[in-house]
Amino acid sequence: MDTKKRLIYLILGPVLFAIAALGLKGALGASEAMAIGTLAWMVFWWVTQPVALTVTAFLPVGINALFGMVAQADVISQYSSGSIILIFGSCLLTIPWATTGLDKRVALKVLSLVGPSMKSQITVWLLASMIFSSCLPNVAVCALFTPIAVAMIHAAGYEDIKKAAPAVPILLCIGWGAGLGGVGSPLGGAMNVAAISFFQEWSGHEFMYVDWVVRILPFFILTAAVTLILMYFFFTRKGEKLEGTKDYFEKAYAELGPMKRDEKICGTLFLLAMIGAFTRPLFASALPSLEPAYIFAILGALSFVITSADKKNPILTWEHAQKNMLWGMMLLFGGGLALGKVVNGSGAGEAIAQLITDMHLTSDLAIIVVFVVVAMILSELTSSTVSAAVTVPIILTLCTNLGLNPVPYWFIVVMGYNAEFLLPVSVRAITVGSGLDAGKQMKYGVPFMIARGLLAIIVGYIMLKFWPTFGQLSYL
Repeated sequence: MDTKKRLIYLILGPVLFAIAALGLKGALGASEAMAIGTLAWMVFWWVTQPVALTVTAFLPVGINALFGMVAQADVISQYSSGSIILIFGSCLLTIPWATTGLDKRVALKVLSLVGPSMKSQITVWLLASMIFSSCLPNVAVCALFTPIAVAMIHAAGYEDIKKAAPAVPILLCIGWGAGLGGVGSPLGGAMNVAAISFFQEWSGHEFMYVDWVVRILPFFILTAAVTLILMYFFFTRKGEKLEGTKDYFEKAYAELGPMKRDEKICGTLFLLAMIGAFTRPLFASALPSLEPAYIFAILGALSFVITSADKKNPILTWEHAQKNMLWGMMLLFGGGLALGKVVNGSGAGEAIAQLITDMHLTSDLAIIVVFVVVAMILSELTSSTVSAAVTVPIILTLCTNLGLNPVPYWFIVVMGYNAEFLLPVSVRAITVGSGLDAGKQMKYGVPFMIARGLLAIIVGYIMLKFWPTFGQLSYL
């Protein structure tokens, strides 16, 4: 970005804040107007990016310190909430995977199933990326699979990744699959943790992860099926093959040798955390404070305690954790929660919901279409975490005002924001940086984005109308 354009964007952010703060003050009240101005400023900077996304995430701290829209302690606490602890603990569990070799072992074992045909390649790469990203950070999944894919393509005889035709669908499967899979479980990324945090604040109850999986699983399966069909349509008609790829993965896996002690420990800790998170309803009454965030944090912290096989260091050292921790993602997530606190705590969320109510979006389908489209657009222009931070608090407030059960609409918004296809940002920057043509990603991404949006609207509407359990939680 050139200096002049960046300067314009930098200035327009606070200008938007001032316009909203002054222009809406009479109609809404001072705090509400400034909160909407904060929302406008942050969304504008998140879209245009004159500064890093993470830097924009700190705006609620400074703006609220100056204008006092809500209690400052409420804003600051969002950057160290239980949801942040969940992400932190998840990172502690997965960072040692790279040093112990567990990440490559698991990935190569899965990929050894791949055959030479392009249909087989697409199927395995897409499904593997989706399944892994449903329980691991999307960035980590993309960073793990991309170099393996590049090495495989080289082994198949293609020297230049940019000119290798098979590289396009394979890298698209990784970049898109890592985003699509996030919807599979609450552990799929910070955007889902944000949505749950807002929901728990609204409901006053702990959200059980198993409820998410049961209600989202049909959509997850349909998303995989529709994406595979479109990938087959665009990329398998030439009958191209990558001979020797199965042998490549089997050989690479064999070179790892038997599973080592440290790998077993890392895998066991992660599995215990997953089991604890999804069986939470079984022990919630006996251990009311042991929420998934703290299960992950406790088991992740054991990596600092358990000595590695070399007897010299623990499996995870703090120095290594510092270098590989997803600090930016956690701060971005905290900023989204802080924005939600400012908007809701000031009453601005109520005002925005009232404006939408005045548009007479009284039909279920109209509400679903509007929020899915908005969630998709924000995800494509910024990130799923930003989209969740903006849309989830508003849909909860709107449904409450209209006398609707917010639960099914909340799930549908989750379906809407959990995917990005177009721009080479976030996880897609990894695949583009490894040789994927950004122009081709944009070209092929448009039909995939449209199909995914229609699927979220149609499936969400059908579930709302014909699946009573979709909108019911056992504790509400």
